[in-house]
Amino acid sequence: MLPTLNDLSDHISNLFLQKSAKEATCPIWLAWSEKGEVSFPPEIGAKQRTWLKAIDFKGAPGSWAPMPGEDGLAGAAIGSDDRQGPATHPLFAGGLPGLLPKGDYHLAWDIEDGDLAAIAWALGQYGFQRYQANGTPPAKRLRLPDGARLDTVVNIASAVWLGRDLVNTPANDLGPAELAETVQGVAAHFDAQCRVIEGYDLVAENFPLIHAVGRASARAPRLIDLRWGEESAPKVTLVGKGICFDTGGLNIKPGMAMSLMKKDMGGAASALSLAAMIMGAGLPVRLRLLIPAAENAISGNAFRPGDVLRSRAGLNVEVGDTDAEGRLVLADALALADEEAPEYLISVATLTGAARVALGPDLPPVYSTDTELAGALAEAGGRIGDPMWPMPLWKPYDQLLDSRVGDINSIVPEPFAGSIMAALFLNRFVKAAESYTHLDIYGWVPRPQPGKGIGGEPQCARAVFDHLRGKFRQA
Repeated sequence: MLPTLNDLSDHISNLFLQKSAKEATCPIWLAWSEKGEVSFPPEIGAKQRTWLKAIDFKGAPGSWAPMPGEDGLAGAAIGSDDRQGPATHPLFAGGLPGLLPKGDYHLAWDIEDGDLAAIAWALGQYGFQRYQANGTPPAKRLRLPDGARLDTVVNIASAVWLGRDLVNTPANDLGPAELAETVQGVAAHFDAQCRVIEGYDLVAENFPLIHAVGRASARAPRLIDLRWGEESAPKVTLVGKGICFDTGGLNIKPGMAMSLMKKDMGGAASALSLAAMIMGAGLPVRLRLLIPAAENAISGNAFRPGDVLRSRAGLNVEVGDTDAEGRLVLADALALADEEAPEYLISVATLTGAARVALGPDLPPVYSTDTELAGALAEAGGRIGDPMWPMPLWKPYDQLLDSRVGDINSIVPEPFAGSIMAALFLNRFVKAAESYTHLDIYGWVPRPQPGKGIGGEPQCARAVFDHLRGKFRQA
């Protein structure tokens, strides 16, 4: 079983000491290179400087040195690119727990954003030990920096931890049913409503694309529908791709391309993380979360290349490639979401390899019918270390999706602009929403970064939440 939000919140709360706490804490100082010489802040005394020089501490980024005291560790010097430390990376503090021994600490430099520094500290202590006998490593505690609010830090960090847990869990333990159970648990935590439509009921309730993609699996597909907030409040609707494993279907993937396909529900994980942040902060919105959950498997009743499938929106979709299944399940969910004409309609999906070719794994493209919104999201992401990059819904390419036998083809025959074409496909199923935004994420961190270890990552969730919190003027 995955830890609940209560479990995660309790654990993360224990990573911090209130400023009023009586426990003594070790200072973490920055050291930086200046004109070939290592420099230290004035708070580091002569004896400590002598010690650091004796051990030949260079202050290189990512390095650290203990500062011995009479009763043990008296502090730590951390190498930084410059004396402003956090300016080099928004989640700079997230790299510290992995360097330091068990202990209680405080950050001994001016913190511009206390919440962000504390969130980074918490994110840097995440670990996925579900299948390991060694257990959880000892926690390192941080005295809350000036300006940090524990409830805000715990709300955001616990939501990210939940999203990481979901992506990291292998498909044998996380199928459509388990994903639905997790969403239902989050709904119960926040007193939200949650409905799940399962199996052939998807056909009966007019979600034919979701059913077609998931029908070949022994684990039935589902549409998960969470609602929260006052009905009269501005509508914010999130749609997350929940393909719990993707073989590619009859257009089967090669082995190497299939090895990480447990993360193909990363869009659902990100959308759920974002939903948990919104509910945890009590934003004055009418939130709806839609997750089409399925496994793209192979059997005698699998959907085929060349099939023409009717969608909820009434468009007949020609299947160009069964490995482009994510956009199919999203199409039905987006059509449902669009029926309410929400102010914000946002889809998140591990949708295309083309996005990674264009921008790499760390920088998801954001497409939006509202270019100002796309820019605002990119600004928020850059500021808090959850980046994304605006890309165009390039209308001249839209006609390439036209099908000779249906209304629309799920792919285009040309090998160009694959991420843009997928976004344009999804946009065909949105008519009434005031704005539509699509995030084509990777959902995985392939190399360690401050605050982000190798593994699942609910990309863009923190950035979108930061924007929405500012939009709806919540502290």
